[in-house]
Amino acid sequence: ADDWDAVGTVVGDPGAEVRRILLAVDPVQAVVDEAVEWGAQLVLTHHPLHLKGVTSVAATTPKGRVVHTLASRGIALHTCHTNADSPRLGVSESMGLALGLTDLRPLEPDTDALDAWTVYVPEADADRVAEAMWAAGAGAVGDYDRASFRASGVGTFRPLSGARPAVGTVGDDERVDEVMIRLVAQPDARERIRSAMREAHPYEEVAHDVVATEGAPSAQRGSGRIGLLPGPMSLGRFAEHVASSLPSHHGATRIAGDLDRLVHTVALCGGSGDFLLGTAQAAGADVYVTSDLRHHPVSEHRERPDACAVVDVPHWAAEWTWLPVASRALEDALGDTVETRVSTVVTDPWTHTV
Repeated sequence: ADDWDAVGTVVGDPGAEVRRILLAVDPVQAVVDEAVEWGAQLVLTHHPLHLKGVTSVAATTPKGRVVHTLASRGIALHTCHTNADSPRLGVSESMGLALGLTDLRPLEPDTDALDAWTVYVPEADADRVAEAMWAAGAGAVGDYDRASFRASGVGTFRPLSGARPAVGTVGDDERVDEVMIRLVAQPDARERIRSAMREAHPYEEVAHDVVATEGAPSAQRGSGRIGLLPGPMSLGRFAEHVASSLPSHHGATRIAGDLDRLVHTVALCGGSGDFLLGTAQAAGADVYVTSDLRHHPVSEHRERPDACAVVDVPHWAAEWTWLPVASRALEDALGDTVETRVSTVVTDPWTHTV
């Protein structure tokens, strides 16, 4: 999740048993009432309940009433916001699937920085140190774990006064057959891995280094998505296709561009996506679909002679497409131990258009 975001368990005991999960876009009272009526133990929403600090959750306030109802009925609330936007089968990818796009890939791929670890270990202790570092999170690469590279060599050192060497004698030069172990790991596991390495290593001074690397662009995670329609169609027909592919709502689907132009390559971002308008253009999209576009960015974009078309859809409707995908993923992962349901409440705040 982004640093500014507020995700995770908001209400409830993480250790409580869950049999029914209700999924919704917004944690509003109508959704909570539906959860109570259905007998859910967990409400999973995309939008957070609070993004800013509060001083009261009294039931006299709308959000306080949500908290009060959930807590008094023993229902947990868990939110997945920006952490659900970029992964495979996340919000943007779900929207792309709802539109029938193929060859989906991230519009702006994540580039995860990785730590490259090197540690030097006596041959007899190499397996133990590697096991400890693996258990702490090192050596995980994509769909693989316990990954490492090893090379043999000779380590040299001389213990000085005050040292308590595991090998050798104070004042004497030592040469030890050692193994160089190289691994990669996520930066947030750095201190955990360092602690595990030191605990497993026989030396009191562990020769090691950690180098931060840029990482490669992810093929599965990133902001937005770009893909292909089954075949070219006019912008006008495409906009109608988009509107009919989303859940029923009261908002307008807005179009910027020549309705007769053909579109085939589609870029999109579920939710507010004006930050990717330039990226969609640079990626060669014929049309960019997102929500909450402001006047000035679109006006400036339209001044470009090669500007891609733009389709702006209601925020709630775009992000709703993730709910059935997440519902199926939960049932696939948890089997018949849970029952999931997508909320029937339309939480789009807009109720009419004229």
